[in-house]
Amino acid sequence: MFNRMVKLFVVMVLVSPITLMAETKIGFVNMVELMEKSPQAEAARKGLESEFSNRDKKLTTVRDEILKLEETLKNDGPIMNDKNRGELEKKILNRKREYNRQQDELREDFNIRRNEELGKLQKKVHEIIVVVAKAESYDLVVTQPVLYASEKIDLTARVLQEMQKPQ
Repeated sequence: MFNRMVKLFVVMVLVSPITLMAETKIGFVNMVELMEKSPQAEAARKGLESEFSNRDKKLTTVRDEILKLEETLKNDGPIMNDKNRGELEKKILNRKREYNRQQDELREDFNIRRNEELGKLQKKVHEIIVVVAKAESYDLVVTQPVLYASEKIDLTARVLQEMQKPQ
């Protein structure tokens, strides 16, 4: 009798996780794909481009001016007197310093704004994933890094479809 109970207990323990797994609905979402392909990501990219394009154009103009001054120094430097050549070299050096400072500021400001937009986008993506998961009765949704996820549990296209709807 005791052996039967032990065998029954072992069978129940072995079968129980299989039964639980069969009832659990798991999904996978490729966050990188959503962050690249969603309309919200495209809007954020365009917004940042628009916000920083004027400063970038100004930097390009300054860089072109520096290149012209360097060309002048290269061509006319040998025939210039020491005072004029020294002034031109100093002017080029000062412009380069200013250009580098402005370039660093632009890069820093851009990175700050990009991170702000990325945070907003990530929050929106997470909200939509939860909406889809609840609507379709998922028990668990995972993102990267995942070693393997079959296409049948990949919710990325479904979430992207939801993100494309007007909000």
